[in-house]
Amino acid sequence: MDFTFTEEQQAAVEAARAVFSDVAPDRTPSPALTPGAVAEDIDRQLWNELARTDLLGLTLSPAHGGVGLDPIALCLVLRESAKVLARIPLLESCAVATAVQRYGGSTLAAELLPRAGRGELILTVGANGRSGHDPAELAVTARPYGENGENGKSEENGASAEHSGWVLDGVQSAVPWAQSADWIAVPAHTAGGRPVLALLPRTRDGVTLADQVSTSGERLAEVRLDGARVAAHELIDAPGCWEWLRSLLTTGTCALALGLGERVLAMTAEYTGKREQFGFPVATFQAVAVQAADRYIDLRAMEATLWQAAWRISSDAGGPLPTAADVAVAKIWASDGVRRVVQTAQHLHGGFGADTDYPLHRFHAWAKQIELSLGPAAAHEEALGDLLAAHPLG
Repeated sequence: MDFTFTEEQQAAVEAARAVFSDVAPDRTPSPALTPGAVAEDIDRQLWNELARTDLLGLTLSPAHGGVGLDPIALCLVLRESAKVLARIPLLESCAVATAVQRYGGSTLAAELLPRAGRGELILTVGANGRSGHDPAELAVTARPYGENGENGKSEENGASAEHSGWVLDGVQSAVPWAQSADWIAVPAHTAGGRPVLALLPRTRDGVTLADQVSTSGERLAEVRLDGARVAAHELIDAPGCWEWLRSLLTTGTCALALGLGERVLAMTAEYTGKREQFGFPVATFQAVAVQAADRYIDLRAMEATLWQAAWRISSDAGGPLPTAADVAVAKIWASDGVRRVVQTAQHLHGGFGADTDYPLHRFHAWAKQIELSLGPAAAHEEALGDLLAAHPLG
């Protein structure tokens, strides 16, 4: 496998490192010492700096004011953002924008994408459904306006709601930074069970938000839709749109896990290299070195499976199994791997791992959030088993 990155992708990494170099993981209060969310808003200063360096439009085409790179470049930047626990909806906003560019109509793209690339408009997405265990699109129903007696045509009569729009009802829980977002992407299903993706402003009638807090202390929201109207152009019903977006979100989460794990292992190496027992650095003890080596192997496996999944998404390349299989393998390694990395780091740090004056406990909280986001390892193992049963190899 050749994971050599292009000059443009490497340039994006260098730009990201320059932007994130001034970000301190302890810029906000500790989640361990804060009863609610650690902050009411995202890191606006960082968001504006990312916009200034064109990193928010990384995957958008030049026609929309973007750079024109692929999801691999986005994953590279996400990897860097996780090393400093950047408090921004970079994954959600860029992933939704990329899906709109790929599957949406020209009207919606013109309305959202140039402003999103400039950082003037923030996008987020509800990908957890009602409970986080069932498919997100099943938590919200989408019906053409007019099915319940309103003026308009119904889907069953052959119309696609081109003139009357759609009505959404349901709940999406744990929507990241929804209170700071301008538009929310909501997966839903039609009466016929077809998955669709609706985009609507956070302030639209029929949309209510209730505060929730993540394990990492960040502000989430339960988004409740009660007869929320969306125009016809604001709903994307292209086949495969939601599945592709969810795969990109999941793969981006794997990139976050990799970046966080790499930073934690580096912190552990630095600490054990300085901490002495019996007159020697503890890093020289065989038991410590073996545990650190095991975690290094975890990170390399996380990296290999991440780039395989990102390449499949970016290139639409075929294979013996659907792209979803590579995404599932990457998330299995990311969830289990990042958990093992932070657990070993806590063990090798001793009491310092739980000290709220030391940053490791923040990385531990973020790792737990990433581990469970968009499904833990067990959920993706089940999905992979279903794919293998449906596509026998050999």
